[in-house]
Amino acid sequence: MQAPIPNHKSSTLLLPVFIPAVIVIALLVIGTVANPEQAGKAFSATLAFITDDFGWFYMLAVALFLIFIVAVALSPWGRIKLGPDHAEPEYSFPAWFAMLFSAGYGIALLFFGVAEPVLHYAAPPNGTPETIEAARLSMQITFFHWGFHIWAIYGLTGLVLAYFGFRHGLPLSMRSALYPLIGERIHGPIGHTVDVFAILGTMFGIATTLGLSVAQLNAGLHYLWPGIPVDITVQIVAIALITALATLSVVAGMDAGIKRLSQINMLLAIALVLFVFAVGPTLFILKAFVQNTGSYLSNIVERTFNLQAYSDGDWIDNWTLFIFGWTIAWAPFVGLFIAKISRGRTIRQFVFGVMFVPTFFTFFWFSVFGDTALHAIMVDGYTHLIDQVQANKAIALFKLFEHLPLTSLTAFLTIVLIVTFFVTSADSGALVIDSLASGGLAKTPVWQRIFWATLQGAVAAVLLLAGGLGALQTASITSALPFAVIMLIAAVGMWRALEIETHREVSLQHHMNAGRHGRLYETDHWQKRIGNLLDFPTRDAVSDFIQETAYPAIDAVSQELHRRGWPVTARFDDTRCRAGLSVVHPGGMAFEYEVRLRGFAKPSFAFPEMDRSLDGDEQYFRAEVHLRRGGRAYDVFGYDRDQLISDILDQFEKYMHFLHTSPGILPWKMNDEDEPGPSSRP
Repeated sequence: MQAPIPNHKSSTLLLPVFIPAVIVIALLVIGTVANPEQAGKAFSATLAFITDDFGWFYMLAVALFLIFIVAVALSPWGRIKLGPDHAEPEYSFPAWFAMLFSAGYGIALLFFGVAEPVLHYAAPPNGTPETIEAARLSMQITFFHWGFHIWAIYGLTGLVLAYFGFRHGLPLSMRSALYPLIGERIHGPIGHTVDVFAILGTMFGIATTLGLSVAQLNAGLHYLWPGIPVDITVQIVAIALITALATLSVVAGMDAGIKRLSQINMLLAIALVLFVFAVGPTLFILKAFVQNTGSYLSNIVERTFNLQAYSDGDWIDNWTLFIFGWTIAWAPFVGLFIAKISRGRTIRQFVFGVMFVPTFFTFFWFSVFGDTALHAIMVDGYTHLIDQVQANKAIALFKLFEHLPLTSLTAFLTIVLIVTFFVTSADSGALVIDSLASGGLAKTPVWQRIFWATLQGAVAAVLLLAGGLGALQTASITSALPFAVIMLIAAVGMWRALEIETHREVSLQHHMNAGRHGRLYETDHWQKRIGNLLDFPTRDAVSDFIQETAYPAIDAVSQELHRRGWPVTARFDDTRCRAGLSVVHPGGMAFEYEVRLRGFAKPSFAFPEMDRSLDGDEQYFRAEVHLRRGGRAYDVFGYDRDQLISDILDQFEKYMHFLHTSPGILPWKMNDEDEPGPSSRP
């Protein structure tokens, strides 16, 4: 885990991103509070406009996301690591899955697990309601809404962020996806605008989720304790209380708070689904699960492009477009969150882990709860469940429990699960928004995280006041529109970067001089080399090395290149302790060689008795070389001046060879007015 290099005592906010985002959110909140009725009408009109005029774009964009991410995973690019080639995953697969699943849509499964199949059965988009065909169609639609397409949206965003952030050393922020297309200008107004849209989408997507959560929580509390009314007041109080819990989790950090809560979520969710599977119509569920999966796969292409162009009605607006729009709005949050926890995995591992495992669990969840409800209606005559769900979707799961044993216990367990999912979504969302507002920094002051967690609760409460879930639905779909465009551009940028990386590796594999680096140590003792490999240097030692050895070597190369007429810049960043060299090829790609101070948790083989929680680990430091192409971070601490010069020239020679063998590929183009140099943000 990388150590925080800057000393963030007061604020890490990137004001060109923070101020516009807060102004937009504040105007929405103030306007809604001032006139809730008028705000509600505005939300409804906006929703109708977007779904009518841009519904086709949402469906086409989501289809392209799915095609792109699967194609990348199946291609040779799938072997590329999300990070340096030597990087290993920081989290075990179970912990990784628990966190991405809890952040993804655990709340949606609880809210829609019973409600959506029952509502589609009672009112299908086509065909006769309450028939066997309607039951089959209802599960096919439900699988489509919560299957591969949802996780392709999350996966694409997370993949782009993890690739550019961990492999190329760019900020872990949405702006980084545009680097292959606009170069260093991602640190200017264009990049700021992209991150502002990402914050707004995340904020309104989370507000929608919190609104769904609190509605179901209120229904569950009223179900167990009828004295608690179902109204806005109770829901706003619940938002306030659970936001306070989320704030405590945010303060605790990723591992002490979110990771543990996510694991609790998974255990409770698995216990609940296995209980219903055991006491419900088990054999019917198994049959339905297999049949539903086959029906989904056989109709996936047709449903992907189905917009009901030849029929009237707003069914697709209320269901498919809402769910996809909500997911796109959530994509910056979930994508950045799963990117943070996915360093060291290959692209193929990431894609199949993110898409197939959660999708399989989701299909099983809907088969257990949805088909148990349909079986109760069709076979056991529990038909009044339809009227109850149509009257209030939030009560659907609790009404199903009336048909099963241990009703009160399972209802109470569900309430606890709603609360833990609620807290996990809010706290991880606050961490992600804070990172976006800080230019991609992972370590930020506590007060900033508290601010965003509180603001999330306030936005959810205000939108509930303005128009209930309808207002939340409008906010999420509206904020998703610009971000869908950004995601398409990001996919193009990643394809371009992957193409360049592959071409470079092919062009260099015949140019690698195996003995070149061996000469670095001809005048050195092998004992010193072992010491450099096994010692764990302090921050001060590595900082002194970068300032006193690395920078003079870089400066010497810079002066010689400048003497020979090359546009070269040497730099030393005292704040982050980085020394770098930039050479701009006319009309083409800049050569970048930078030595960075990087902190890591001491490995367990050094101190096996240590607490391995990442937030509490002692750290050691490395002087890592980072190149423009990424994926080649290696430690040069202990090199002398001549050895570093030799290493710089080795990399520069490879760069020249690449330009020589690939004249048609000139990525990361820079205009004449662009200045090569260090990024404005870490």
